[in-house]
Amino acid sequence: MINPQHQIMDALDVETFFVCDNEQQGRNLMIDMLKSWGFTDVDIVFAQHVGPGTRIRGRAYAYRPADKYAWLLREAAKEAE
Repeated sequence: MINPQHQIMDALDVETFFVCDNEQQGRNLMIDMLKSWGFTDVDIVFAQHVGPGTRIRGRAYAYRPADKYAWLLREAAKEAE
C-alpha cells in the first residue's frame, strides 16, 4: 500500500477555523496539529482572528526545491529495471 505522504509533490495546505482566544493561540494549534501528523517543516500561510477564533491556513512541506523526491526516485528505479 502506498503512503499518501510519500506522493506529495511539494506541500500540504490545511485550512480551518480554530476556536481560540487569539491569533497566536490559533497559530500554535495549527503548528502542533501539523507536527502531530509527522511533518517537521511547517509554516503558517494565513491567520486572522475573528470573533470566537482564528481562521488559519497552515502548510506542511514534504519537499522543498532541490530535495530528492521519493516518488521521482521510485520512477527512476523502475526505468532502470
